[in-house]
Amino acid sequence: MTKSPTTHKSIKRTGVFSVTFVLLFALTYGFLAVVDALPDPSNKPSHSNVVATASASPEAPVRVVAADINLDATVANPTSTNVDTLDSLLLSGAVRYPTSAMLGVNGTVLLFGHSSYLPIVHNQAYKTFDGIQNLTKGQMISVYSGDREYRYSVSGVRVANATEDVVELPTNGKHLVLVTCDSFKTKTSRFVVTADFVGTYALASN
Repeated sequence: MTKSPTTHKSIKRTGVFSVTFVLLFALTYGFLAVVDALPDPSNKPSHSNVVATASASPEAPVRVVAADINLDATVANPTSTNVDTLDSLLLSGAVRYPTSAMLGVNGTVLLFGHSSYLPIVHNQAYKTFDGIQNLTKGQMISVYSGDREYRYSVSGVRVANATEDVVELPTNGKHLVLVTCDSFKTKTSRFVVTADFVGTYALASN
């Protein structure tokens, strides 16, 4: 069967297009390789954005991070509510209040820490929660267990009076509360940050 001139022209155009596409792709790939802009498959992120499988049991928090205020602190998990015990642990970072929820289960995780705005502080743990009052709605706070990141979105920031106000710890859903003293007001004033659970993310293994 003899192909018509129109068919020959169509085939020719298709061939030219294919060759042009391959050449452009090769040139682009080569350029990216020269300027070292190709993705490196060996580079792994510090955590995966894939939601992790739910933990089989509650997990203790070991670290809290709020990048927007440069907060990055270790978290202690005492079993006693003894004031002296808690005060001692606050000298090393943040503390989860023993009767508050653990990570991965319904309830509210309550973390508290010192804050100080003195120009010279010898123990930097006194500045653990500096600036939490500057967090704004929608900003993220990450709380880490040994191999998971639990991410929370800030829902509110307020000043409370430790002798009059009650910090609510909802048991329905998963929530986070950060508390520190407000050194700019009275001794009993506290900054309280509330946040709601967003998701759990698996940390990449090294």
